[in-house]
Formats: sequence, C-alpha cells, structure tokens
Amino acid sequence: MTVELLVLLIVIVTALAFDFTNGFHDTANAMATSIATGALRPRVAVAVSAVLNLIGAFLSVEVAATVAKGIVQLGAVSGHDLLIIVLAGLVGGILWNLLTWLFGLPSSSSHALFGGLIGATIASLGWGGVIWASGSDGVLTKIVLPAVLAPVVAALVSAVGTRWVYRITAKSDEDKVKAGFRWGQIGSASLVSLAHGTNDAQKTMGVIFLALVAHGTLTKNDEMPLWVMAACAVAIAAGTYLGGWRIIRTLGKGLVEIESPQGLAAESSSAAIILTSAHFGLPLSTTQTATGSILGSGLGKGAEVRWSVMGRMVVAWLLTLPLAGLAGAICWAIAHFIGGLPGVLVVFGLLVVLAAAMWLRSRRNPVDTTNVNEWPGGDAPGPSDTPTVAAGAAKPGDEPRGEDRPRGDQPHEIRPRNGHPGDDRAHDVQPSNGGPATPAHPPTRSAQL
Repeated sequence: MTVELLVLLIVIVTALAFDFTNGFHDTANAMATSIATGALRPRVAVAVSAVLNLIGAFLSVEVAATVAKGIVQLGAVSGHDLLIIVLAGLVGGILWNLLTWLFGLPSSSSHALFGGLIGATIASLGWGGVIWASGSDGVLTKIVLPAVLAPVVAALVSAVGTRWVYRITAKSDEDKVKAGFRWGQIGSASLVSLAHGTNDAQKTMGVIFLALVAHGTLTKNDEMPLWVMAACAVAIAAGTYLGGWRIIRTLGKGLVEIESPQGLAAESSSAAIILTSAHFGLPLSTTQTATGSILGSGLGKGAEVRWSVMGRMVVAWLLTLPLAGLAGAICWAIAHFIGGLPGVLVVFGLLVVLAAAMWLRSRRNPVDTTNVNEWPGGDAPGPSDTPTVAAGAAKPGDEPRGEDRPRGDQPHEIRPRNGHPGDDRAHDVQPSNGGPATPAHPPTRSAQL
C-alpha cells in the first residue's frame, strides 16, 4: 500500500466519521417536535428517521456536486496537498459538531464542514483558493445567502401555517385535534428525514469525491460512484439512529412548548424548504431551517418563546463558519509543518483524542430517552397529558417500559439514579401527579446548556 493510498483511506474514514456526527447532530431537525408532542416514542422516532435518511441519500447528487466543485479552486491544487486540505477541513467540522452537541446547541453541520474546508483552503492557498463567487456558483451564492434566508423564510411559512391550523380547528374538540395531528406528524417528520438524507448525506459524498479527484482515482467530470453514495447513506443513518438527545431536547423543549398542530406545521415547512434547496443544489443548513420553523410555530400560536435559548443558537450559528474554519486552518498547519504521512497521522490522532474527551465530558450530565422531554430547571411541562393514538406512541392502557417510560409516569418515590456522589441527577423526586421530576439540587450551568 502506497503512502498516497493510505492517506486517501484516512480521509475517507474521516469523511464517514463526519457523516456519522452529522446524523446524530441533526436527528433533532426531523424528530424533536414528534418526540416532544408524544407522536412517536424516542427510539421509534430515531429508527424511522435513520431508515428515511438512508433512502434519501440516493435520491439526488446535486448538492454533492456543489460541495465537490464549488468551494476549492481545483485548478490551483491537486494530489497530496488537496488531500491534506480535505482532511483538515473534515477534522475542523467534526470538532465543531461535537462541541456544539456537548452544549446541546443545534448549530449547522453543513456550515461546520464548509467552514473547515474554507479555513484549510485559505491557510494553504490564500483567499484566492476559495471560489467566493462565480456566476450562480460559489460560497457567497450557494452557502452564505441560503444561510441568511432559510431560517427567516422557514419561520414565516411555519408561523402562517400554524395560525391557519389553529383557526381552522378552533371549534373542534381539542383532544381529537391533538390526537389527529400526532398522526399527521408521523408523515411530516418522515418527510423531513427523507429531505435531510437528500441534502446532508450528499455533502459528505462531495467531500469523498473531492478526495478521489485529488488522488487521481476520478476526474472532476466523472459520475458519483455508487459505493460512495452507499457508504455515506449508511454512515448518516447509523448516526441518526444513535440519536443526538441533547440537541433533540433543546429543539423539542428548550425553544417553545410545542403541541401537535404546531409540530405538523413546523415539519411541513422544513420539509418543503429543504427539498426545494436540494433540487437546486443548494447545500442548505437543515438545522437553521428546522429551528426557524419551530420558532415560527411558536410565534404563529402566540406561545412564549425562550429568547435566551434562541440567542445562544444564533451566536452558535454566527460562530460556526469562522471557528470551524479556524480549526481547519490549524489542522492544516499541523499537518503541513510535520509533513507527509506523520502529519496526517498526528491530525487524525488529535481528532480521536479530542472527540473522546468531549464524549467523556458529556457523561457527567447524560441526556437520553429518559429525560429528553425534561428541560433543565423544571419550568417546562412534559408531553401532553392526552393519550396519543399515533403508531409507535403510547396508546391508552399501554404501560411504557424501560427507557421509553416518561419520568412523570413513575410512582412517588425518591430513588438514586447511579448512587455516585456528585451526580447532579442522583436523587430525583418523582411526583405522583404526572408532572416533571424535581431535582434535589439546582442544575449546573453545563446541564442548562
């Protein structure tokens, strides 16, 4: 095995690792509202989303073409130098994804990837190495402009849809309305998952295609290989099934309190915008689109919005491109300074160490299916008390078991979770009235994030 082939394999593995993080980072985009309203149980929701992400990855390659040919000036770099740029950009994107996941912030995986690639390209080739604008192509047209417009348009569409939904159903029985819309949410959330696979899995396809061009295996005019499409589809589906519970909690419970009519309106808005962007080859941020839709559903109903949470999200959005770019530039500098295969291995090793450190840090305040519908501080009510009739959700008379049992369904008791001293969830007081658990100690700042 030659050195160049080994470097190519490391780049491909890193790209699939990014695709995996993209999956669990963005599961919330499709399923947060369905989980929050009780339309789907958490594990059922992520399983459905994983399957549809897998299918969606095969529907189009327009976004992949934009990523492969619309960021880096391919005429200015090739071979080993281009592989190093791609690797550094991927590492920068993964690290930003993991950092924002750790804090439960739904930032854009797409912009993390683009930021990493742009930063590595600038560090290697200067500002002229990036295709900033070229007719209808380029970073400004294909990435920056959609990033600004997508959440605004999604919020407006969702707000209008939510207001009309509540007007139309104003004289109907409230319980029947909520139950019926939960059924509708299964379809709308599934459509968002399909759209997410169509848009986001292709970004990693484009990066692997770029690496194959750098290695000389393909030319920039070749078709996307089927094995690349399949590998990316499986990677993003696996990450989706893992479930990014920290971000699901933020979108489902942290921004606004969502009822099933709002959830249907938000998901329908997101799906329509994401599928439209995929058709035109725009690598849209599905996270910003979904967040804008959820915000719009709250505004359309006149519900209370936690603007402090929204503010943290916006700060994360603004920082994603520059900080992921900085990480990509630093990784390129490390690889370039050391040189050759050792430089590649050092950057890859750095990724493994930092990723492991963030995962271990997350275990101090775990978020999973047992507390995904509990917003820290106890100010957020749990799922609707109305029994849902949606498939995969709790039906009247059902007794949830294991990890799908909401905490509010437990009898009144004080019980240790792990028995470890210092665990901020070690003693949860379980009320008998079905309300959320009240922690014995105030939540830490890291838990609130």
